[in-house]
Amino acid sequence: MSAILRSYGGPVTVEEIEVDAPMDHEVLVRTVACGVCHSDLHFVRGAMPHFPVPAVLGHEAAGVVEQVGKAVQGLRPGDHVIACNSFSCGRCRQCLSGVPHLCMNRAPARRPRGAAPRLSQDGSKLLAFSDLGALSQYMLLPEQALVRIDKDIPLDRAALIGCAVLTGMGAALNTAKIAPGASVAVFGCGGIGSAILQGARIAGARRIIAIDVVATKLQAAIGFGATDVVNSHENDPVDAIMALTGEGVDVAFDAVGSTRLLSQCFAALAPRGTAVLVGAIPAGEQLAIDARGLLRERKLTGSFMGSNRFQLDMPYYLDLYRQGRLNLDAMVSERLPLDRIGEAFEAFEHGRGMRTVITFDQ
Repeated sequence: MSAILRSYGGPVTVEEIEVDAPMDHEVLVRTVACGVCHSDLHFVRGAMPHFPVPAVLGHEAAGVVEQVGKAVQGLRPGDHVIACNSFSCGRCRQCLSGVPHLCMNRAPARRPRGAAPRLSQDGSKLLAFSDLGALSQYMLLPEQALVRIDKDIPLDRAALIGCAVLTGMGAALNTAKIAPGASVAVFGCGGIGSAILQGARIAGARRIIAIDVVATKLQAAIGFGATDVVNSHENDPVDAIMALTGEGVDVAFDAVGSTRLLSQCFAALAPRGTAVLVGAIPAGEQLAIDARGLLRERKLTGSFMGSNRFQLDMPYYLDLYRQGRLNLDAMVSERLPLDRIGEAFEAFEHGRGMRTVITFDQ
């Protein structure tokens, strides 16, 4: 069974599909858990039109290897794995320049022209959202999209590493490179925001200000490392940050994907500070900032998937989890079966919880 979107803005349906056998460098994975991300909701709404439909949703998953192609060397049936959508070709300019997460060559992610589709239904091809299609009982993926993990890690926690943690922790540690003693603001304290908060704490930030409109998320933010919280429904967040810091923060993150919040991030910066867009933002959005802020050498940048090197970053983050320094347990706010996927999207709509994880029968 798989969660399928057939038209932008249409319903998400749970249907049976056919999954092909692995080709030489492919791996068949039985999905155990898949987190539901805001990017999935953007796709459903039609805000990410570069991903075509009909498609199987989902991109934040962990599972167990069922079958491998004959040329696969690093994985075997029974291995526990995390999937990642930012795998790279290793040959393009971005890969060779040391930024494989910005690889623009998706050919290795897909089957060659003329090959049978990986996913189909009644003879018609189905696409996999973000080249993973992880809200499905089975994923058929290139071996380079997977990282093997130790079997002592619960897979419903490990799934979060595939997007929320990779994106949030990476934004703090890889993109922004938060320095010890820095001051940080995080706008939006859901799944990605909670990972940014933890990344800032691990990096040694002196002051970590969490901003949200939901009181329960702000309370949870303290457990993730926030030193101060601001309810932006009750207070202007920029004024509150200036009152707390005197001159603004060194780094401000938009963990939601909102031009309004990103403008506030920029306005809340200290001289030479950096605002970082982390959350997925709908196509076509335009940003307005006070350009005079640039004269104080403030910077504005984006972070794609936490500037990751996921084959290295994922094991590192799992070590932090084992050591009790990364709290994945508290990031999972709800576990639901696949046939209740609509409730996960509804939770996003109403700002409830951190991360809903869809779990499959083990």
